[in-house]
Amino acid sequence: MKMIALIRHAKSSWKDTTLPDLERPLNRRGRLNAPEMGRRLQEQPVSLKRVFSSPAVRAMETAEWLMPSLGLSEAKLEVVTALYTFNYEDILAWLRSLDRDADRFALICHNPAITDMVNFLTLMQIDKIPTCGIALMQVDVNHWQDLGAGMAELSYFGFPKSVSGKAISLGPG
Repeated sequence: MKMIALIRHAKSSWKDTTLPDLERPLNRRGRLNAPEMGRRLQEQPVSLKRVFSSPAVRAMETAEWLMPSLGLSEAKLEVVTALYTFNYEDILAWLRSLDRDADRFALICHNPAITDMVNFLTLMQIDKIPTCGIALMQVDVNHWQDLGAGMAELSYFGFPKSVSGKAISLGPG
């Protein structure tokens, strides 16, 4: 059984409207939420080995703020150009290219791709994964190239406002 944590980058800043999308950093709330969500993920019964991030500044900063809570060094971060996408099929193609040995890792990427990817893998209908939301899934696949719809089970779903006691909504379905 393999484990994937799909993580939407934390809240980003729109303060400088001249910045290209790839260069938008996290805002204050994002810098606070990422370590907290890392601690929440660390409480789950899984030990992640690596983090793969989109090259967008906000995604890489999310990784940098989250990884210490997971006990992972910066050396365990790999920036993957293919994860800067808004289409889940691009993420699926990248996952299918992974070596069989890749078994416990996190992906930090963008919406709507991340929500669509979780829905595809679990056959659930989550409306929208909030910023810094985490979907931890058990994936029933031996070879990543065989990954398909409905092959994952959601074992944890959390986001910053769920930490403060608000209800976790998985949407209709």
